[in-house]
Amino acid sequence: MGIIWLSDLSKSDIPLAGGKGANLGEMFRNEIPVPNGFVVDSRTFTNFIEKTGIRDQIIDILKDVNVEDTNDLNSASKRIRELIESFAVLPEIEEEIKNAYKKLCEEEGETVYVAIRSSATAEDLPEASFAGQQETFLNVAGGDEVVEKVRKCWSSLYTPRAIYYRVRHSFKHEDVSIAVVVQRMVNSEKSGVMFTSHPVTGDKLCIVEAVFGLGEAIVSGMVSPDTYIFDRVKRKLVEENIAEKKFMLARKDGETVKIKLSKKKSKERVLTDKELMEIVKLGEVIEEHYGKPQDIEWAFEKGKAYITQSRPVTTIKKVETDMEEVGEGEILVKGLGASPGIGIGKVKIVLSEKEIEKVEEGDILVTTMTSPDMVPAMRKAAAIVTDEGGMTCHAAIVSRELGVPAIVGTREGTKVLEEGITVTVDGEKGNVYAGAMKVEEKKAEVIQASAPIITATEVKVNISIPDAAEKVAATGADGVGLFRIEHMVLGLEKHPMKYIKDGEGEKYIEVLANEIRKVLKAFYPRVVWIRTLDAPTDEFRAMEGGEDEPIEANPMLGFRGIRRDLVEEEHFRAEMRAIKKLVDEGFKNVGIMLPLVTTAEEVRRAKQILLEEGLPVGEIDFGVMVETPAAALIIEDITKEGITFISFGTNDLTQYTIAVDRNNENVADLFRETHPAVLKLIERVIKICREQGVKTSICGQAGSYPDVVEKLVKLGIDSVSANPDAVQTIRETVARIERKIILDGNR
Repeated sequence: MGIIWLSDLSKSDIPLAGGKGANLGEMFRNEIPVPNGFVVDSRTFTNFIEKTGIRDQIIDILKDVNVEDTNDLNSASKRIRELIESFAVLPEIEEEIKNAYKKLCEEEGETVYVAIRSSATAEDLPEASFAGQQETFLNVAGGDEVVEKVRKCWSSLYTPRAIYYRVRHSFKHEDVSIAVVVQRMVNSEKSGVMFTSHPVTGDKLCIVEAVFGLGEAIVSGMVSPDTYIFDRVKRKLVEENIAEKKFMLARKDGETVKIKLSKKKSKERVLTDKELMEIVKLGEVIEEHYGKPQDIEWAFEKGKAYITQSRPVTTIKKVETDMEEVGEGEILVKGLGASPGIGIGKVKIVLSEKEIEKVEEGDILVTTMTSPDMVPAMRKAAAIVTDEGGMTCHAAIVSRELGVPAIVGTREGTKVLEEGITVTVDGEKGNVYAGAMKVEEKKAEVIQASAPIITATEVKVNISIPDAAEKVAATGADGVGLFRIEHMVLGLEKHPMKYIKDGEGEKYIEVLANEIRKVLKAFYPRVVWIRTLDAPTDEFRAMEGGEDEPIEANPMLGFRGIRRDLVEEEHFRAEMRAIKKLVDEGFKNVGIMLPLVTTAEEVRRAKQILLEEGLPVGEIDFGVMVETPAAALIIEDITKEGITFISFGTNDLTQYTIAVDRNNENVADLFRETHPAVLKLIERVIKICREQGVKTSICGQAGSYPDVVEKLVKLGIDSVSANPDAVQTIRETVARIERKIILDGNR
């Protein structure tokens, strides 16, 4: 019911697998060296709290909690965690987890130690890292232990730090669920973290930090790591700092233990030049795949490199205004400038989470190393100073996200700086000065932002998570070219048709309307094209009420898209009623898009249902996905049915045209959206649609590739819909191509 192997996941599966699980699956499927494993999906946790009857109790506890009151926050967390851990895992899911763990052991040929890691469904998003908010358990072995740690991960959705973080980032508790990643543990000899680009400036400087042993030592800040800065433009190492690493973490008899390093070993360089280059190249591949700088955890086991996690860097500041600079003064301690800015205040030394209450607004937080539980105090601080850590430790990541100046790795900050004295912290230079220094403004030596780029070809965005709509709308996209509703539907407590059969159709319509409204409101008056439900049967089967879903040899070629819409007509009408409800509220920025169309008759029947449900088809956009060769070859007939737009789904169009399963590693290298046959079909459709006055767009993965976009603009496409993190890049590409077309026309 709730087990999904990494090989079956992709980055679009955040609602099911959480950010961590979805990213690991995406990389695993793209042959990046990720250790094998599986995910206990988010629906399982939702099912657990529903069936045990504790969901409403959790909501009641959280309803009145004051997250700024540490005692109140801790009390609420404790009550919820004890409540969750007082119930046994449901027998059916316990059996599934144990069977999956057994299968993993069989595939590895031995008893496997696994890392069990929480993966929240609002985690590792482009604008919020949620770093360290839930728990991780290392070196776990045995079916019973795996089940127990899964339950503890569930309860960690309600740690004080996780509750606090969600409230501060305006995420509703009831909208966030949790999946759990169970993955073969890499017993690493060397490990670390890497930013593929500079985490503040975005410059092509790859920052790699490394320690001996397990990576927990570096992420937690327990050990100051070696730091290597590799210039990706000049292709050379431009800076390195070999730290004194007093101990390492290792696995011994199933336990994580500290091992003291000899004086000679502690000062050794962790990575060879060859290993460094291998890590950098892997990082570049991952950044190129996601189209955005990445924060990556890696490890070496028996000489082989593994990637254990990747998330988007959330702290790059593309535009700087006037900056501040401190003059000369007495430097008390020096460290690594981890988050730029200048903070002046009184020193408050915090040696444990129990002391965070003494930090008041504007103080300088000085500690050995921050932990996720210190985030409330970090938010109040004018600056942060730590003894340990590097550019990738908790203090550095969270400080950059909060916009708080920070210095890490001072080694002696807690000893040299005295409680209550006033200091000035320069988070760029890494210096802590005595007293309140004079701060002067200076002009930042960066290229200032130009006026917004305006293009004739609209640049839209793809979206599947309604709660992320406001942040995605801030990309400046011209609208939504693809709103996938199946991700939110698959996250519901039961199969859509079960709602209808149980007489709860109105409840289902209300749920759909509430979620869709978030996107329409965020983008208003920009148009949002909503694709009707399009998920293969195997994804529905795991839902409550999904037992009757047909078992298909190839679900991607089966009962999905418009085929399901027209057979399960009650559900299709429910979708339309939800949209009609929103249109009646005044949201006219809506478009309806039919998936997997192969005949004009399908479009005619669907349009008739829209009219019967009272939708103003002549006033709102109505269109189809062109993702089959059939649709492309009979586009003349389809346009006669009164559609106003089409959108290319290049992922399916490519695999159906050249007979290549895009998820099959044996032929993945043959999958090419730029195959001449695919491009000829696209060119044909654009030409005919232009003649018929039908708008054309693209929402498949190819819409995020600049080289493909260049071809489409030249062919005359009306809009391009890209992934959120690619909107700006694609707009710049479109503008460049449009300028070139104009220039060529004038020559």
